[in-house]
Amino acid sequence: MGVSSSGKSSIGKALADRLGWRFADGDDFHPPANVEKQRAGQPLTDEDRWPWLQSIADEIDRVTAEGGKLVVACSALKRVYRELLVHGRHDIRIVYLDGSKELIAMRMAARKNHFMPSSLLDSQFKTLEVPGTDERVIAVSIDDDIVGIVDAIAKQLPT
Repeated sequence: MGVSSSGKSSIGKALADRLGWRFADGDDFHPPANVEKQRAGQPLTDEDRWPWLQSIADEIDRVTAEGGKLVVACSALKRVYRELLVHGRHDIRIVYLDGSKELIAMRMAARKNHFMPSSLLDSQFKTLEVPGTDERVIAVSIDDDIVGIVDAIAKQLPT
């Protein structure tokens, strides 16, 4: 989890590959109306996010019910969003990709072909509720390359 351009998709894919798990990108669960709203520079509201988050939670439950394991890239910026995704399960870990606004702005400016404009970065940071330790979060800095970040996550995963 993290703000846009924190590396959720790239790091999530690399982590899933490392672990031999499936990968799902939360962006793929957005309904077209959410994508268009963001493309137009409008931040999503909680009402926009609830069905999207529920579809991700449903996918987590489906995959795990089949005995699979899954890494999901999802912004999950508020605690209440993370609670919906985890819904009391103890077999789910939240990984928080932590980076400065300046670093993320540079990454966002370099990104091509993504629906999220850099004008929404301020709203992302305004919405962000940094996870608390009671959420059993794995917090990692994004000031490293993908391999280093994945290493830092893997070292903190329960065995």
